[in-house]
Amino acid sequence: MRGADALGKAQTGTGKTAAFSLPLLTKLDLSQRKPQAIVLAPTRELAIQVAAEMKNLGKNIKGLKVLEIYGGASIVDQMRALKSGAHIVVGTPGRVQDLINRDRLHLDEVMTFVLDEADEMLNMGFVDDVTEIMEHAPESAQRVLFSATMPPMLKNIVERFLREPVTIDVAGKNHTVDKVEQQFWVVKGIEKDEAMSRLLETEETDASIVFVRTRQDTERLADWLSARGFKAAALHGDIPQSQRERTVDNIKQGVIDILVATDVVARGLDVPRITHVFNYDIPFDVESYIHRIGRTGRAGRKGKAILLVRTNQIRMLRTIERVTKSSMEEIQLPLRDKVAEARLVKLAAELEAEKEHKAIDKFAELVEKLQESLEIDAATLAAILLKRQQGKRPLFYVGEDPMIAAIERDKQRRKERREGGRDGRDGGRGRSFNTQDWDTYQLQVGREQGVQVKDIVGALANELGLVKGSIGAIKLAQGETYVQLPKAMNSETANKLAKLRIRQKEVGAVVCDFDDFREPRGRRDGGRRDGGYRGNRDGNRDGRRGNGGGYRGNREGGRDGNREGGYRGNREGGRDGERRFDRNRGGDHRGNYRGERGHGRSRRED
Repeated sequence: MRGADALGKAQTGTGKTAAFSLPLLTKLDLSQRKPQAIVLAPTRELAIQVAAEMKNLGKNIKGLKVLEIYGGASIVDQMRALKSGAHIVVGTPGRVQDLINRDRLHLDEVMTFVLDEADEMLNMGFVDDVTEIMEHAPESAQRVLFSATMPPMLKNIVERFLREPVTIDVAGKNHTVDKVEQQFWVVKGIEKDEAMSRLLETEETDASIVFVRTRQDTERLADWLSARGFKAAALHGDIPQSQRERTVDNIKQGVIDILVATDVVARGLDVPRITHVFNYDIPFDVESYIHRIGRTGRAGRKGKAILLVRTNQIRMLRTIERVTKSSMEEIQLPLRDKVAEARLVKLAAELEAEKEHKAIDKFAELVEKLQESLEIDAATLAAILLKRQQGKRPLFYVGEDPMIAAIERDKQRRKERREGGRDGRDGGRGRSFNTQDWDTYQLQVGREQGVQVKDIVGALANELGLVKGSIGAIKLAQGETYVQLPKAMNSETANKLAKLRIRQKEVGAVVCDFDDFREPRGRRDGGRRDGGYRGNRDGNRDGRRGNGGGYRGNREGGRDGNREGGYRGNREGGRDGERRFDRNRGGDHRGNYRGERGHGRSRRED
């Protein structure tokens, strides 16, 4: 209200839209035809939703004009609407910049610029558009930026465009997680598609969103579910805008019950009917998980989130639990007979509703005719019709459920693990180093900032008081560094880590799912498979120089042609990354994401 520049750090579902809309609506001069406020949002869906919310909040303001502008819709219509006047413009950066360049969107009367979900805007590659638009902002305009996280690129924009901003941080406590019941199922016995079908049939859902990682999977899974009688539709960035709007409208109206979506398109989506979020694929980071489950449990309602997780992804699940300070309950899928029972109950309810239908007498006559012509009794005819009615969703199963054998195998493995743990408790740390005792942190400094591994080790030792044995693997990359630190850090050390600076730069340490501390390909001498600082931690410099393991041997660029110290195969999308993707049995495309991080948008949802 005072007009000061502001930086709001807040998670999804905390009321950001109202926080900037109400003051804007209060300060409008309705006689002014040029836009007085510009709100930038990362996706079309979010722009539409923010504009709709603003219109709703200002429904009693006579003559209020809020205009949404985004790609995929007619630019001619948008230019016409701008010409007739708008008080507030809500848009995506690309289309806003386009209209400024065409001299159709004038910013000389703009009092307030709002960047909503700013971190996601930059993740999607809008940094140049956002920068150009901000450069057009009048000197006197208030600049307000909302973001859940604060990556280095965003800090640059804050430092460049915001003048002594007031910082409001409500990200510390996440109320989204409190309102959502969280469960997970470890993939075993059956495929994830079949698991989704069982969950959708036995959970008491109204509407659901199923999150997958790729656009192809949205289409495939939506088709698979539709073929089995579910009212499902896909939602991703390649679908034309008009169809995307229709799909969102369809789930609001009850025409469809299940959205199969990628992260970005469903970001900010607010549909009161959504009772369940299913994470078909585990997300890449905790922030995405929070955004996903924030699609349910909104505005004080209860919601439920169920995660399908492979055994090699349990570590990421534990990371999510720790960062969100919540606990997920492990569940078993309902067995096939339970699913068949649920179908029978549903069918009985549907038939019950038809008992009093006025046309029943006519159908009874048909039954008699069919009995005569087919020479069968009524019970056989009813059975035939029931079979046709159920199609691909049988009311009973023949043979053993594969889940039963999987559950038994799982019990046996756990038993053996417990016994093995008792026998070999003192047999050295072995593989547990990477999983049970350590968290991997991403630090927002790397080679680009002139940082070397010795700087990381020195800072951790001097500032946090960590001894050599308390620093795990380190992988230095171009713009960031990955380091393993003990899970059992006390709160004082954790607080120091949150404020840590290396070479005068804040490192912004966050827990992440990176675990590729292996040495670069071709380095087989000495068997240093750990890579990173652990490559040879006993201080044997010759060992380090000859072997590298991602530390000295490769710090200067290495001779194996991998200039990024073995970082994720090949940061610019090279062959190592592709080869690792081909080997990825989990089907979650993580190898490709790592291998082609430099071209992340080509494979991930943009």
